Amino acid sequence: MGQIIDGKTLAAEIDKQTMTEVQKLKNQGVEPHLVVVLVGENPASQIYVRNKEKRASKLGIKSTLVTMNADISENELLLKIQELNQTEDVNAILVQMPLPKHIDAFKVTMAIDPRKDVDGFHPVNVGKLFEGKTQHTPIACTPQGIMEMFQKYHIDIQGKRAVVVGRSSIVGKPMAALLLNANATVTLAHSYTKDLAALTKEADILVVATGIAHFIKEDQVKEGAAVIDVGMDRDENGKLTGDVDFENVEKHVSYITPVPKGVGPMTISMLMKQTVNLTKWSI
Repeated sequence: MGQIIDGKTLAAEIDKQTMTEVQKLKNQGVEPHLVVVLVGENPASQIYVRNKEKRASKLGIKSTLVTMNADISENELLLKIQELNQTEDVNAILVQMPLPKHIDAFKVTMAIDPRKDVDGFHPVNVGKLFEGKTQHTPIACTPQGIMEMFQKYHIDIQGKRAVVVGRSSIVGKPMAALLLNANATVTLAHSYTKDLAALTKEADILVVATGIAHFIKEDQVKEGAAVIDVGMDRDENGKLTGDVDFENVEKHVSYITPVPKGVGPMTISMLMKQTVNLTKWSI
């Protein structure tokens, strides 16, 4: 049976450290300030934003929500971002995705000042990540949280065979870069990958981010592997589950993340930690 990686407990530890850092900054007369821009009324986005606001408040981080109508023009949104870039007391900017179809998400990401890019999605920051020049550089929060898990549980990465399933800019690509920077031998697999199981069965470290419930089965994992499930899916009964068939895969691996209480809690904790880091780096 694999050891379960407790993301909820680890996230609470990180929050405690973040709270201490926030207090140190406040003692210097500096208050970390996160601004979240929400366009439209996507129900899932509203929940995510509300959770971020709650966590920020709990940790003593100033949080401002800017809401904009779904029918605003792309230019109006870009002007708002420009205004936030120039507002001195704003340290971190996050534009909640997805955006309405008439707005180019890449243009919006490009418009955020890289020094305030709390999501770590700006091409300047992504470029630094792939170059391994990550000092004072924001990095995508979910992959960064996964690296914290490896460190906490003493999961050795160096020289190991790592497979990342899913190539999104939010998880897959930055995850592959972080593993590569940590000296793993990395394969990035996706929907066009032929004979995926042949790759996943070779992986000492397997990170799965496909958005497909129970996509990875027990016969697709290597005995003793460390398996990280980034998925947040619903099964046929509406129950929250992951991309990995946890019940059956757990028996074969050394470490595994559950869903929920695995990777999910880490993402928001890393977002808050990164807000504080951006604040410190700006002083």
